[in-house]
Amino acid sequence: MGAIMAVGALLTGCAQFPDEHPSAWSEQPSLEPQAGPQPSIEGEQPPPETGGPQQPPERTPCHDPDPAVVATCLDPVGAIAVLPDGQGALVGERATGRVLRVQRGSAPVELARIPVNTAGGGGLTGLALSPSYHEDELFYAYVTTGGDNQVVRVAPGDRPKPVLTGIPKGGSGNGGALIDDGKGALLVATGNAGNPGNAANPASLAGKILRIDTFGKPAPGNPDPASPVLASGLAAPGGLCAVAATGTYWVTDRGGPQDALFQVRPGQPLGAPAWTWPDRPGVAGCVASPELVVVALADARAMFTLSPTPEGAFTGQPAKVLENRYGRLSAAALGPDGLLWAGTTNKAGGQPGPTDDRVLRIEPPTGGTAGKD
Repeated sequence: MGAIMAVGALLTGCAQFPDEHPSAWSEQPSLEPQAGPQPSIEGEQPPPETGGPQQPPERTPCHDPDPAVVATCLDPVGAIAVLPDGQGALVGERATGRVLRVQRGSAPVELARIPVNTAGGGGLTGLALSPSYHEDELFYAYVTTGGDNQVVRVAPGDRPKPVLTGIPKGGSGNGGALIDDGKGALLVATGNAGNPGNAANPASLAGKILRIDTFGKPAPGNPDPASPVLASGLAAPGGLCAVAATGTYWVTDRGGPQDALFQVRPGQPLGAPAWTWPDRPGVAGCVASPELVVVALADARAMFTLSPTPEGAFTGQPAKVLENRYGRLSAAALGPDGLLWAGTTNKAGGQPGPTDDRVLRIEPPTGGTAGKD
């Protein structure tokens, strides 16, 4: 398959990959850390010019020398939204509800602390910038409260304000996902709250892909102008990504006997998955371009790459990458420069290292032309 086409527009939660580094599929392609100088160790001082015994440089416990690591010592990451400059991102911690602005070389800055409930896979599991972020600096979050799941809007220095409430909450299936669709609306993936009947019920907001405006109302252009529902049939969504130029939407789901990736066709049930993982590796965040879909795998501690066709099938040789390098990978997003951002959840069921949990910024993989298995 040819190299990935560059796209100038920024998509929160997913973006186009740049037209660089074409290569054929390999059995184990790698995601290379962002090019650039190695970061210096905090607290490291040059040796004095005079002689005498030298003390080893002091190293702070939360410094990670890996050039791909942007932020360290966070709580498990539930969501990421890349900022328009591509150099920083908003990061949501699932259990604390904190939203931080992170950038390499700077300490994280807390922008908000949203009250959340983590029961049944809930908490803060989705983030999206406002479609007019350049003007208003608003962002949106998908959160679980004591009584329901909600989409809330956060303004700088202000308290979160609910814009869509009443999404059912249950013993499981409370996590969700959230992105800007690139057309002035927000896409919301909701879990079924532990009841498969919710996903099949057109009157329920659970188990659905929703498309809403920034006030929580059905967005213009929806299949049913009076309804926010684009598609139904989800159980426990892990990630949502889109290619705005083609109107192609993807969602990962952990419900049922296998993990799955669905292509969303507005106005239709999700139907059969586009791809399945019988070993249930814990599908989480995803990013997409017309020629590549990358899915974070939390339990498998890796990322998975697929090359889609316009019809929703796949070509090439799918592959795991970054396996066991950073541990449990969760949220994923793409910046306008084509670099892939990801967060880890090693403090939640993994084997955390001294600098976990972390946010990464890395080069995406490229695709090839081999036939699918």
